[in-house]
Amino acid sequence: MRRWILAVALLGSLPAAAPLVAAEPASPARVRLENPSLVLEVSPRLGGRMLHVALPGAPNLLLVGEAVDSQPDPRVGADAGNIPYMGHEVWVGPQADWWKFQALNPARRKAAAVWPPDPWLAYAPAKVLEQGADRLLLEGAASPVSGVQLSYGFELPPDRPGTAGLAVEMRNIRKEPVARDIWFNSRVPPQTRVYVPVAADGGGVRVRSDTEDGYDSLVSRHEDGLFSLELLPPGEGLVGRRGKVFIQPEAGWLAGFHAGQAFVIHFERQPAERIHPDQGQVELYLDWRPDAAYPGLMELEVHAPYVTLEPGASTSAREWWLVRRYDGPDRRDAQVAFLRRMLDEAGIE
Repeated sequence: MRRWILAVALLGSLPAAAPLVAAEPASPARVRLENPSLVLEVSPRLGGRMLHVALPGAPNLLLVGEAVDSQPDPRVGADAGNIPYMGHEVWVGPQADWWKFQALNPARRKAAAVWPPDPWLAYAPAKVLEQGADRLLLEGAASPVSGVQLSYGFELPPDRPGTAGLAVEMRNIRKEPVARDIWFNSRVPPQTRVYVPVAADGGGVRVRSDTEDGYDSLVSRHEDGLFSLELLPPGEGLVGRRGKVFIQPEAGWLAGFHAGQAFVIHFERQPAERIHPDQGQVELYLDWRPDAAYPGLMELEVHAPYVTLEPGASTSAREWWLVRRYDGPDRRDAQVAFLRRMLDEAGIE
């Protein structure tokens, strides 16, 4: 497959971020990129978060929270919490280090807090550097919590129908080295059937079931070199299924089926030793209840290599999204057959 690379702006040095960031008028709530084969929407005001990806006229493949409308201008500070905007956002890993190396919130540092995510990276407004009908470049806020600044490039290449690309650059803004990875996180409805290529013997997969609060264990399936999660009803007296899966994939992609569409998220596969040991290169998080009123979700997560950056140094990572219409039955055999053809036509191994 001929690979195409998004151009990400090379940024000069910036002053340290202030403790609070207010939304700037220059940061629009939404930017829409569109061509005859795909629609992509991004919110610079919410830190470069992707809010929509789908075929024209088709339902959104991403799960987006009502907070996008009810809290469009969040306050950003070291005591801020998570706001469930959902969609697709970029974190930095590992999660265990989120609040360890900062002085703005001593309580979170002392507790080695693993929640919430860094508010500067999650929803501080990003500056639009370049915008066109099929291309968007953003400069994110410099974070005093993580010590990095993220910049984003989004593109709908005209010669690749149904394809979108996201490139992220992470730059160290501190005067000492920082060790981080770029962490893509795409939220989708929990009913999305997701497939990840794994070893024939099922190796490289670690399943963690979170059975507190009345949840049952995750149910997984491994067949024909593909891993998936099954939404089987929970046991008697239990409310749903919740947990996380850490995967060392056999190839650089994962795929999903939902709302009459099939999608592939393509990325650069890494050897296990380049991924932080707390993480997997691919991670799936599921919180699902059969109650239709419950706001469940699935997270499709991809980690780039864990690297140490010297002051001013940067690293980058990319995802490619391919979306196709799928009119076949909601059966594993039909979906896998369609997926094999889709990968073959795209030249993805």
